[in-house]
Order: sequence, then C-alpha cells, then structure tokens
Amino acid sequence: MRERRGKEFYVLAIFFTVFVIFLYGPVSAILILSFQGPNGGLTFPMNGVSIHWFFALFGEQLVGDFKAAFLRSLQLGLVVMVVTIFVSVLTGLAFRKKFFGSTFLFYTTVSSLIVPSILVSLGIGLLYNLMEWEAAWYSSGMGAHLTWTLPFGFLIMIAVFNRFDRSYEEAAKDLGASNWQTIRYVVLPIIAPSLIGVALFGFTLSYDEFARTLMTSGVKNTLPLEIFGMTTNVTTPTLYALGTLTTIFSLVVILTAMGIVFYMQKRRERFGTDAGKGV
Repeated sequence: MRERRGKEFYVLAIFFTVFVIFLYGPVSAILILSFQGPNGGLTFPMNGVSIHWFFALFGEQLVGDFKAAFLRSLQLGLVVMVVTIFVSVLTGLAFRKKFFGSTFLFYTTVSSLIVPSILVSLGIGLLYNLMEWEAAWYSSGMGAHLTWTLPFGFLIMIAVFNRFDRSYEEAAKDLGASNWQTIRYVVLPIIAPSLIGVALFGFTLSYDEFARTLMTSGVKNTLPLEIFGMTTNVTTPTLYALGTLTTIFSLVVILTAMGIVFYMQKRRERFGTDAGKGV
C-alpha cells in the first residue's frame, strides 16, 4: 500500500510539473526575451542582456499606441468593475426571495456565459450598425464586457447570500436600524471579502477581454486589441516588453486583492477575539 501511494505521488508530481511548464513556459519565454540586447530579435538565442526594449516601449513607436490603449483598458476595467459590483449586490439581494420571472431571469443571465464571445461581439456590433450608432469602447464595448462579468458576479453573490445568516439583520432591525442602515453597517461589511472577489473578476475579465471587444470597441483599440495588432507588425522585442509589463500589472492587481481580503479576515478575527474578551 505504501509503495502504491508512493507511485501515485510521483505520477501526480510529474503531471503537475508538466502542467506548470505547459502553462507558464510561454510566459517565461516572453519574460526572458524582453531583456534582449539592443540588437536582439524575437527568438533565441539572446543577443545580449539589457532593459533597452522597456525604454523603447515608452518612446515613439512606428506602430501602435501602447499608453493610450492601456489607459482605455484601465478605465474600461474600472468602470466595468464598479458596475459589476453594484448590479451583483442588488441582484443577490433580490434573489433571496422568489419573485415572478426569477427563474427565467436567472437562466437568461447565466446563458451569457455559454454563448461564444465572438458572437456576442458580432451581435452588438451589428446592432449598433443597424441603429446607426457609433460603436466605442466606452459604450458598446462596455456593454459587451458586462455580458461577461455580470454573470460571474451574479453567481458569486447568490452563493454568498445563500450562506448568509439573517439573524444579523434581524438583530440590527431589533435595535432600530432601518433597511438601508442594516445593509450598510451589517450586510456589506460581512460580505466585503466576497465583494473583493467580484471586483477582481470584473476588472481582470474586462482588462484582458479580446473577443467581446473585437467588434465593439470602435476605431480606438483597447490593450488586448493593440497587442494583437502588433503581432503582425512589430518585429522587435518591444512586444515582449509590453507582455512582461502587462503580466506584472495583472499579478500586482491579483496580489493586492488577495492582500486586502487577508487583511479584512485578520481584522475580523482580531475584533472577534477582542469582543470575546470583553474589550
């Protein structure tokens, strides 16, 4: 039995190692090649080591506008994040009770996740074209992104409120709190870690989205579209430098969100300990 478990462990270890290499190998190659020397190319072997292409990234470019595209993606991601949090909380509160059409609304919302992203983008683009509206990243693009982020936030909030102990709300109302005060001072602080998760979903899914932006962004590209366009035009490691910086930015966002959740949990545990001691 012990020998069998040992073999299973080694098989799983090998599988996990291969999986990690397959998953992060291309990313690590981009990271390494972004530090090519000034005369370096797009492939191995490297021709020197430097940070030349990171400085070139912020200089004048023959193709692409990285700064403007990044700012568009950042603004779009932040707006989508805020809307996703707001709507997800409201729908989560609404679905705590059955109402007419709730089942239909639930499946309609979730169905957006199984529709191919390119079809959503194409449909919204055609609608704007038929209505003779001008497609733009801040209107049609934002709508397309919300069809992707809202179902995730919606499902998270339903799961959160299904586990929510309503005795806290009842206690607050017994003490004279209004409905708004109960939500603001009781419900929201308790579900705050979950809201961080919804915010992370909303921002990262929007920031990285390509397919649903393709037909809806108008004449100005977001960062994923800009990077895609560069793959057919840029012949220097500048593209790799951009990939490295955007990957680092995404990791910083994720680690920041995890740090906030960890801090909130520790803070809640500390207050619970102090309350138990009668402090």
